[in-house]
Amino acid sequence: MNKPVPDPPYNTHPFSEAAIVEDLLKDSAAAQRALDHYLAPPAQESKPRKPGSLFIIAPGVDTESLLAHACETLASVSVMASSLAFELESTQRSSVLAIQQMVALAELTVNRALDNVDPA
Repeated sequence: MNKPVPDPPYNTHPFSEAAIVEDLLKDSAAAQRALDHYLAPPAQESKPRKPGSLFIIAPGVDTESLLAHACETLASVSVMASSLAFELESTQRSSVLAIQQMVALAELTVNRALDNVDPA
């Protein structure tokens, strides 16, 4: 003989409602801590930035010289990427051409900064 199932069935959940609410509150607190960690990090003291010692720009180099060097470097990278793109096919070619375009935009930006430093 089968026992009839009551309508509504008995509460078969091993936890009480209070325990479920407590778990939800714990989860909510954990979620809030995670959000606070990523979206509202605590204010940190600003320390002066220490450059690495492997590659360093000589102190005292003027801004115009730095911008001119950056512009020449970007122009060289642009030419190298363009040359490489013509040796590739399909999506690889498109990717290298996209990189070349970003380098060209950076070069234009550095050129404008150089013009602002020395309007001539």
